Amino acid sequence: MKVLFIGDIVGSVGRGAVKKVLPALKSKYNPHIIIANGENAAAGRGITAAIAKELFDAGVHGITMGNHTWDNRDLFEWIDDEPRIVRPANFPPGAPGSGAAVIKANGKKLGIINLQGRTFLPPIDCPFRAADELIDEMRNETNQILVDFHAEATSEKIAMGWYLDGRASLVVGTHTHVQTNDDRILPEGTAYLTDVGMVGPRDGVLGMERTAVLRRFLTQLPTRFVVDEGDWHFHALLLETDESTGKAVSIQKIRLTEEELMFF
Repeated sequence: MKVLFIGDIVGSVGRGAVKKVLPALKSKYNPHIIIANGENAAAGRGITAAIAKELFDAGVHGITMGNHTWDNRDLFEWIDDEPRIVRPANFPPGAPGSGAAVIKANGKKLGIINLQGRTFLPPIDCPFRAADELIDEMRNETNQILVDFHAEATSEKIAMGWYLDGRASLVVGTHTHVQTNDDRILPEGTAYLTDVGMVGPRDGVLGMERTAVLRRFLTQLPTRFVVDEGDWHFHALLLETDESTGKAVSIQKIRLTEEELMFF
């Protein structure tokens, strides 16, 4: 099975890039299921029902979230009715929505699990114990399992990769918006990448307008960040799995700029 996982989509620039790039990626790689991280899709903070529909209409089959999950409060009104969106499973009990789902498309099934790290992020419930519980449940339905670990610390992400080696098809990091160069298949068959990167403005700072970010660093005063405009870059990965075992066969990073798309 082929799975395309798209990095954190940032604002309208990122959403526009997804709509422009996906037809070319689908033509070249023919993925069965497409998953994207959407926690920054609404002006850099959270997601709305209209934006979720926009991404689904563009060809995305499932959406993962992260620490900005609740930034658009209308999400509380509809997330329980949208099984294709998962928020971090280790939010404390009582949070709306679900942290895991089985996505079905093109005759295939993929389990997706969203977890949030605790190092340099709010100290929510343990992501490692949440992973144990969810993977055991999910393997009753499918052995094709993708884990989006939305975390700040590289060490915590690497630890999760080793912890789930042999139990997940892919452990991929999101949140830091910079694609790392450590893609590999771990010894027990789990594909791993510390961070897949982002989709959105190329010349900002992690997608935000850089003048405001520089002002914050220089003055340490409160500063309002807004999503940058201009040219985009697109980061994703392509996973291929052995459907009989759920183990990864290959993992390939994808990195495109707006200029490169015309030659892709």
